[in-house]
Formats: sequence, structure tokens, C-alpha cells
Amino acid sequence: MNKPVCRRCLLSHGDDLYKTLTEHIKALPMEERVPLEEYTRRLEKCQACDHLINGTCTLCGCYVELRAAKKLQRCVKYFW
Repeated sequence: MNKPVCRRCLLSHGDDLYKTLTEHIKALPMEERVPLEEYTRRLEKCQACDHLINGTCTLCGCYVELRAAKKLQRCVKYFW
């Protein structure tokens, strides 16, 4: 059975893939991660964006939670 498409949902809303993604984020060296406040701010922008579907950005194909965690990553729409 196919999972329904969820616009503006992050993976943290109950997907098993989120566990793997969280482990990957935690494994990033601290100097490569943004502070928690910045991470939260970035995800809020993603959740308000029409290009977010099931935790994925339809503009670039990334998992937004992973991209938002990395200092050197940028959003193609908001350029944060």
C-alpha cells in the first residue's frame, strides 16, 4: 500500500527513514552543524514552503532535515 503524499510534512512526523536521518545528523561533526536555533528556523521556513512534500524538497530533491542541519548547505529558494 502506498503512503499518502503529505505536503509540508517533515520526516520527523513518523517515518522510519527519519531514524536513519537522525543518526546521520548526529554523526556529523559539531563544526559542520548549525546551532539548534538555526536548525529550527530553517525547518520552519521549509514547512511553510509549497515545495516540501514528505520531508523532501521538490526543487532540489534533498531531505530538508539533513540539509537544514549542515552549515555549508543552502536552500535554493530562501538561500539560508
